[in-house]
Amino acid sequence: MIRILLAEDEEAMRTYLSRALENAGYSVVAVDRGTAAVPLLEREHFDLLLSDIVMPEMDGIELAQRCAEISPSTKVMFITGFAAVTLKANREAPQARVLSKPFHLRDLVLEVERVFEEASFTGTRQP
Repeated sequence: MIRILLAEDEEAMRTYLSRALENAGYSVVAVDRGTAAVPLLEREHFDLLLSDIVMPEMDGIELAQRCAEISPSTKVMFITGFAAVTLKANREAPQARVLSKPFHLRDLVLEVERVFEEASFTGTRQP
């Protein structure tokens, strides 16, 4: 089963996204900040880090950079409601996908599926 680590500081959004991804068949571990995600990345394997960009303590871009060091095989996708932040994310974490709020849950699930379809086509998928 594909495992997703979700880092989202807004509780309602975190619950909403977790439920949608679990309903789509993914295993989700959700945390409320980047600093809570780092120890999980160090201890466990995740196929995808799905992170809000704007969070207290450690933003999503810094979290993605730490994730690349700790677990280079983990894919990264950002969610954000800020257009300017999207541009910064594209510059500082070019391998990551960015999904802008507001989005429909169906769009989120399709984007996540696309990440793993591309990985299987390029032969980079991990067992």
